[in-house]
Amino acid sequence: QVQLVESGGGLVQPGGSLRLSCVASRSIFASYAMGWYRQAPGKQRELVAAITTANSPNYVDSVKGRFTISRDNAKNTIYLQMNSLKPDDTAVYYCNAKKVMPGITYNYWGQGTQVTVSS
Repeated sequence: QVQLVESGGGLVQPGGSLRLSCVASRSIFASYAMGWYRQAPGKQRELVAAITTANSPNYVDSVKGRFTISRDNAKNTIYLQMNSLKPDDTAVYYCNAKKVMPGITYNYWGQGTQVTVSS
């Protein structure tokens, strides 16, 4: 089992910045791909940013150049630095850990943290 705990959400004005954190209950980054998802009201959950076990990041087009995903192995923590925030970024943001093996997939979620971008 893996527990994920997010923090760092809040209310920010358009153009502002926030940094989300996700702490894992144990050292998993060597075997789990990590990701940040978000879900806005009335919309499906979407992948925003992910980082592989090889520490390679990727992003959905709408956040490229504004968001940065990173990880600190010593702290079992991943981050999502969000800059130039827009009202469309308003959503609940979820941390995800995923490991795919033959015949089985391990998939864990955090409880979510609310990000609201509004003036």
